[in-house]
Amino acid sequence: MRVTIPVDEALAEAHLPPARADGSGLGVNYADQILKPLKQTLPDGRKLTAKRRGLKITIAIGDKTGEAIMRRLDDGPDERAIFRRALERAASNAGAVLTFEAGVISLEVPSGC
Repeated sequence: MRVTIPVDEALAEAHLPPARADGSGLGVNYADQILKPLKQTLPDGRKLTAKRRGLKITIAIGDKTGEAIMRRLDDGPDERAIFRRALERAASNAGAVLTFEAGVISLEVPSGC
């Protein structure tokens, strides 16, 4: 099953440093803005949630969860790339495939996940 989630990137990019400073240097305010629309119920009834705690991103699809850490050394120095790769890894660990496209996040979830 493929789910597309619309994302307002212009609003989220207003939260990137230097426009809005954060202590992490990884754009956690940007990450929070992108994660907001990921909280929803999928068409098959499973809940999709995504949250950030510190530098850890957690995605839950039904009863499957996946976690990933935002890593500046591996994925940096661009805050967008750091967050996107962490979100992709978290989705992969939950058994889904997540891709970023212009204005939307596409999530491919297996039916039995």
